[in-house]
Amino acid sequence: MKIALDAMGGDNAPDINIGGAVEVLRGLPELEKLFLVGDEQRLRPACDAVGIGANPRLEIVHAPDVVTMKESGLTAVRRGKNSSISMAVDLVKSGVSDAVVSAGNTGAAVAASTIKLRLLEGVERAGIVSPMPSVHGYVLVSDTGANPDAKPSHLVGYAVMAAMMARYIYGREMPNVAVMSNGTEDCKGSEFSKEAYRLLHELAERELLPFRFTGNCEGHDLFETELDVALTDGFTGNILLKSVEATAKAFAHWMKEGIKKSPVALAGALLMRSVFRNIARSMSADSVGGCPLMGVNGVSIIAHGSANATAIFNACRMAEGMLHHSVNDRIVECMTRLNPHLHELEQKGN
Repeated sequence: MKIALDAMGGDNAPDINIGGAVEVLRGLPELEKLFLVGDEQRLRPACDAVGIGANPRLEIVHAPDVVTMKESGLTAVRRGKNSSISMAVDLVKSGVSDAVVSAGNTGAAVAASTIKLRLLEGVERAGIVSPMPSVHGYVLVSDTGANPDAKPSHLVGYAVMAAMMARYIYGREMPNVAVMSNGTEDCKGSEFSKEAYRLLHELAERELLPFRFTGNCEGHDLFETELDVALTDGFTGNILLKSVEATAKAFAHWMKEGIKKSPVALAGALLMRSVFRNIARSMSADSVGGCPLMGVNGVSIIAHGSANATAIFNACRMAEGMLHHSVNDRIVECMTRLNPHLHELEQKGN
């Protein structure tokens, strides 16, 4: 297994990626090669300083350019052929690497992976799958930003891709999958969500789905019920993801401010440090590492811009799991079986 790491991606690059490389080389013994893609003049001495410069499993690939976080993803990819993200994806495209991991510009990572790697056979659109913590573990939300203008049939593809991830990465043998809506009744929702519901319901009636379709779900179901996959378009999913992240940060801020104002609360907080630490760890994006861009012909993991070294390690570990379980092959098998029926149902709806 070989992984290409965009060493210049992220708010604190390249330091966090080099720190992540240290953890990856130590914690993933099955890794054959880790490609660090970026400015060699900066990477070489930094790798030597942390003791991995001479590691035979590490290879630095020089990329002179960097895509900044403020640039348009598609524009950056079109003009930035020598950027670290473009060259990292090129390693996967050429077969030199099996997966790419980046904490850089999300739009550039999505554009580069989609344009260069193309889509898996039978997949209409790629989607970002974001694991979100719930009381039952994690719920996988898709799409969270790759495709803002989705069609109902795209959600069927997202359902299959996220369900394969739930099964093989998170150990859910028969994942529970639902369409996000403003009510659980089948009559609720927009025309878009109701059509997605219809397609999934009829495929379930034909016993063709590799998961359990449970109907509609509401926002609170993401955190309270035994839901494994929630389906939505990339526009709504991205707003949801960022709103939840901001809410978690605001809640932590309110807790800290409240504790500071009361000596009794401060004493209680000190006694509950381990509890708070465990909650923070379970809610941290770093514990997940990254979100896979599912549906592309390769493995592409997108970490968040403020990722730390642990997040980079966990993103690489997720890539390892995707490769080990041949998740993309499973997706192609499922979509090949589903697509004739899906196209028939689409025409029936028209």
